[in-house]
Amino acid sequence: MSDNIGVTESPLEGVKVLAVEQFGAGPYGTMFLADLGAEVIKIENVNIGGDPGRYTGPYLLGDADSEYFQSWNLNKKSITLDLKSPDDYARFLELAKDADAVVNNLRGDQPEKLSLTFSALKATNPRIACLHISAYGRDNRRAAWPGYDFLMQAEAGLMSVTGEPAGPPTKFGPSIIDYMTGMTGMVGLLACILRAKRTGLGGDVDVSLFDVALHQMSYAGTWYLNHGHVTHRQSRSAHFSVAPVQTFQTSDGWIFVMCMTDKFWQNLIGAMDLCGLGSDSRFATSPKRRENLSQLVEVLDDRFGQKSTTDWLAALSGLLPVAPVYDMRQAFENAFVDEVGMVQTIPHAANGSLRVLSNPIKIDGKRPAARAAPLLGANNDEFLHLSPSQGESRS
Repeated sequence: MSDNIGVTESPLEGVKVLAVEQFGAGPYGTMFLADLGAEVIKIENVNIGGDPGRYTGPYLLGDADSEYFQSWNLNKKSITLDLKSPDDYARFLELAKDADAVVNNLRGDQPEKLSLTFSALKATNPRIACLHISAYGRDNRRAAWPGYDFLMQAEAGLMSVTGEPAGPPTKFGPSIIDYMTGMTGMVGLLACILRAKRTGLGGDVDVSLFDVALHQMSYAGTWYLNHGHVTHRQSRSAHFSVAPVQTFQTSDGWIFVMCMTDKFWQNLIGAMDLCGLGSDSRFATSPKRRENLSQLVEVLDDRFGQKSTTDWLAALSGLLPVAPVYDMRQAFENAFVDEVGMVQTIPHAANGSLRVLSNPIKIDGKRPAARAAPLLGANNDEFLHLSPSQGESRS
């Protein structure tokens, strides 16, 4: 294990979170709380086999576990409760008495039905913070609609600005809206927990996949709202307004170049022996370079094609922001990944060991140590005084 792994004092030590969650947005967000020391108790309905992510392939890990599931549930605990059962809901309320938060990522109409809202729980614990992560929110006509990440990328316009201009609308590779919604929810939840510590009163926090997806349109959305400007897909992943900021093909691959400032532009043409471009009126400013981008790319393409990606990285790194464009294998075999400790090897009961991604946050110079995600109902005895097998047989 890298010597930058293992936080000495976990900042969320003593925070207790009950998580009624499945798949991506909720589990991804609460994993950050667990990594930073919170006790995250994952509540799973054994009648449906728990979180469906446990069975999502292609790489399964023994009984009710998978690498897909491990990716979002490190450092948590698991108990099995059917919240529609009066007896199990009573057990849930006992756990909620001293909890700081309840998190769910159910359909927007479900928290009210399952009594997971602040109004339902405040008599049990007036300082509890209740986070609701849903597809479209809880206070509108779509509250009961199911929804997933890719649908949000489609409707919020993100797919319209992703990919090549001549290609079809394209989604991001990973489920980035799930992850962004999970993290947005954690910011709101922690704010509510801090307020509760100050005032003694918790509350409801709501985030939705749709709202977060639309918010990711950021400045392109602001341009449209104020000027009716419609941003379109750009060739070679180019920036919408600054140039040259895009990919270029080298003799053996691709490189991403980002001249976000005039200084970086000057450094680029100096290192590439293209100083004559500095006095060319077509490229004198960033707006000019954007206006005459096709002509500029023609010149830069010719020069980049004369050397390898490695050669150009050696010439340009440190002078301006550049990066190689890697495939999956190259990205994870990159020596820099190990150098910064972004991969950990952890024990796993069924697999022996498992390599997982480290948390990207460092506390006092160290990343949180990872612990494998729990087996279904692994902590029934600790919290419910039931073994996992008893939990499985309980109606």
